Amino acid sequence: MTDARFEDGAAVVFDTGIDPAGLADDDLFRELGSLYRTRLQTLRHGPDAALENHFKRTAELETEYMARYPGREVDPSRLTQDF
Repeated sequence: MTDARFEDGAAVVFDTGIDPAGLADDDLFRELGSLYRTRLQTLRHGPDAALENHFKRTAELETEYMARYPGREVDPSRLTQDF
């Protein structure tokens, strides 16, 4: 749960969704795709609470992805420098 506040100081509590650890791989990818599709609109036009929720949910889902796929396949042609 995340706490946010309206301009008048009233608290708003919202849940970011299902625990990513409980999602099947297909659901995890669908959730990530949905977030990425809505990112620009949320950044440009969403209220602060929606943007904070977006940040948090993106971090939760991406952290779960990295936990499941720590050795993910990286396309060498996309590297901008040698590591």
